[in-house]
Amino acid sequence: MGVLRRKRIYEPARSEDGYRVLVDRLWPRGESRERAALDEWLKEIAPSPELRRWWNHEASAMSEFSGRYRAELDAVPQPVEHLVTLVRAHPVVTVLYGAHDPAINHAVVLQSYVRDRFDIEVED
Repeated sequence: MGVLRRKRIYEPARSEDGYRVLVDRLWPRGESRERAALDEWLKEIAPSPELRRWWNHEASAMSEFSGRYRAELDAVPQPVEHLVTLVRAHPVVTVLYGAHDPAINHAVVLQSYVRDRFDIEVED
């Protein structure tokens, strides 16, 4: 079984990233597809547009956002199951996100959700 990491998509791709999966619904502004070096774009795992607009990356709403996003992930399990399958098939899977703050973003919630629900090893 592999490990799940997370990283800003704007950081350079490295071989240590393993299988690279973008988990944003929108393509990151200013990032080229070549530089992104993606193996997969899993849009369906990102927060719904309504939830993303409500949250607006406000640090004060992170706890509430986390609960709402986890409920969305529970309601539509197929994208999460796909991600878990990838982690089980590759030594390293890195989820990529475009948000500026490395602690206030949906990939943090996604990573902890997968760890908690599926007993997957995660690294920051």
